[in-house]
Formats: sequence, structure tokens, C-alpha cells
Amino acid sequence: MTVRMSSRDEVVGWLSQRGAAMEEAIAELVAINSYTENVEGGRLVGRLLTQKTFAIEGLTRREVVSTRFADHLVFSSRGDASRDPIALVGHLDTVFPPGMFEGFRRDGDLARGPGVLDMKGGLVVVAFALQAIAATVGLDAIAPLRLAIVADEEVGSPEGQGVIRDAITDARAALVFEAGRNGDAIITRRKGTGAVKATAIGKAAHAGNNHKEGANAIWSLARFIEAAQHLTDYARGVTVNVGRVQGGTSKNTVPDHATCDIDLRFETTQDGEELVAALKRASIAACLDNTRIEIEGGVARHPLERTLASATLMKSYGECAKESGLGDGEAGLIGGGSDASTSSAMGIASIDGLGPRGTGFHTKDELIFVATLVPKAQALARFLLSFGKR
Repeated sequence: MTVRMSSRDEVVGWLSQRGAAMEEAIAELVAINSYTENVEGGRLVGRLLTQKTFAIEGLTRREVVSTRFADHLVFSSRGDASRDPIALVGHLDTVFPPGMFEGFRRDGDLARGPGVLDMKGGLVVVAFALQAIAATVGLDAIAPLRLAIVADEEVGSPEGQGVIRDAITDARAALVFEAGRNGDAIITRRKGTGAVKATAIGKAAHAGNNHKEGANAIWSLARFIEAAQHLTDYARGVTVNVGRVQGGTSKNTVPDHATCDIDLRFETTQDGEELVAALKRASIAACLDNTRIEIEGGVARHPLERTLASATLMKSYGECAKESGLGDGEAGLIGGGSDASTSSAMGIASIDGLGPRGTGFHTKDELIFVATLVPKAQALARFLLSFGKR
């Protein structure tokens, strides 16, 4: 099925009149606290998304029930069978516990509130692009859609990664609607992330009467920490950060237990695997007599690595962004992970940062530039109308 140029104009024109409606939709979502651990709030947001925001003709849905988080949402469309499916990925949770940062507020050309940028604004961009297509040419005129909205992205998508993999397995490309960057720069690279807990186990003894009979777990852990921190290699984009250390019971007791939590960042999958292996070797070398160190965890998210396919995808989307009055440049390497890493690790060309332009995500200064809402939706609509033609 071929989409006529007049139809493209109709879709873009439909969106040009929807700025106020997009803002209203974001305000409704932001008004509900959906901190990852606020399960009921997340469910309320999910209900609003399924019953209103994404209640779009031609789009079917299913819910993936969770016992830890709000339910994850998966949507799909039949689409044009001559085109390869495309994935659209987002999340409904935010980082702000109830009472910390609440409500939606318009501030001149800006809109402020928890999740307005990261990433309820991005969900609204997707929804209105699909609404525009459904209301004009119909979703059957574009590539089959695979849309995943998870409820645990802000804690690393422990369940969401599986939900995404299952939902988008046949997709040829993936677009992720995290916070839009300055100049609308498109993200093609993100560091992978890892989390490791090291637990040192020794032997307790009275520090005065029986010091030599003890085995100091803190000392062994300290030796391990020294080795772990030296694994940082800025030239390769590898960092190790021991962020929390706990241990001991009192100053006059030889400690038999100590732990530390470690954050890992890396640019390639190979570096991530090698980093975890190096930590395990360090845990053995650091042990003093009668102590041992146990390592838990490892790679949490693979990196989003730039490929020829993702560079081509960025160029195609960038042309649509530029036609919509937006920037089309490429962002630099991003240190934080996202669900784009999951799709990329599946071998699916993936780009990220396609939500509304803004600043301050993960802070109380989170905001979006309202004027970018309609152009962002128009860019996505233009892209979807052309994607997958053979």
C-alpha cells in the first residue's frame, strides 16, 4: 500500500492543530505519580494509557501482569504486510517517590513536572503520531507496529527487558522515546551498565583478647576495592565506581562481614563481560587467610552500540525531523542506559532520545519546551509513513 503525498500532508496538518490536546494529555499523565515502586500509581497511568491515550483504531493491546511493578503494556497493529514491522519503545515509570516532586505546571514556553520529559512526554508524542495516522490514512497503511511500554525502566527494566524482547522480536528497527536532547540530537550510543555486590566473609574475634584468631573481612574487602577501582579505563570508556561500603559491628570486634555495591559502565559488550570477569579474579586475589569474597550480579544492560544499520536509521529519521523543523544531528556518547540497549542487543537497529526537547530529567527542574511537541509527533508520523517501503 502506497501513501500519497496528499495523505502525508493530511497527517501533518491533523497534528498541527493538536498542540493543546497533546499538552492536556501530558498533564493528565504527569498528575498521577508513577514512581517505579508506586505500583498503584503506575497502574493508574497504565489504565489512562490503554483506555484513552492509546485507544486508537487499528491498535490492539495486551497487558503483561507483574507482581513487583505496575503491569507492562504491549500494543500492536496489523499494518501493511509488505513492510517489515517497526518497534516503538517507552516506559511509564518515573524516579520521584510520592510527595517529592508532584504535578504539572505550565511556565511560559515550558512545561514542568515529574515525567514530563522522562518520559510521559515521549509517550504522548508516539500516541498522537499514531492517532494522526489512524484518523487519516489508517494504521494499515504503515508498517506493522510493535509498541512496548514497560513499568520498570528506571530501575533497569529487570522485567521490562523480557517484555520488550518478546514484543519486538520481528521488528527491523526500534525507536525509543526517551528525553529529547538539545538541538534534537539523536542518540545512537549509550554505555552499558552493570551492578555488582561484593561480600567479604571472615571470622569474628575480640580485637583485644583474640585478635590473631580473627580474619578481618573489611581488610580483604578493602584490598578488593583497591583492585576494582583500578579497572577504570577512561580511554576505553570503562568505569568502576564503588558507591557504598558496609561492614563490621564495633571497633573492638574483628569484622566477619563486609559488603560493597559497585556500578559498572562500558561502551562495548565485550568490555562489559571482561570487566565482570576481572572483578571475579580480583575477588580471589584480594582474600587474606580465612576470608573469602563472593561476587553477585554482573551486566545489567548491554550498551547501545552504533552500527551501520542504526546510522542509516538515524539518517532516515533525521530527514523527517528536519522536514518538521527540528534538528537532525547525532548526540555524543550517553553514560546512562535505556531500553534502546535491549533492542540493540537483539540485533535490531535502534535510535533513542526522540521525545520532546527538554532538560533536567531525574531532577526537580525537569521540563520540556512545549513548542517541540507537535513537530516531534510530525517527525514520527512522517517517518512511519515512509518506513519499510520496498
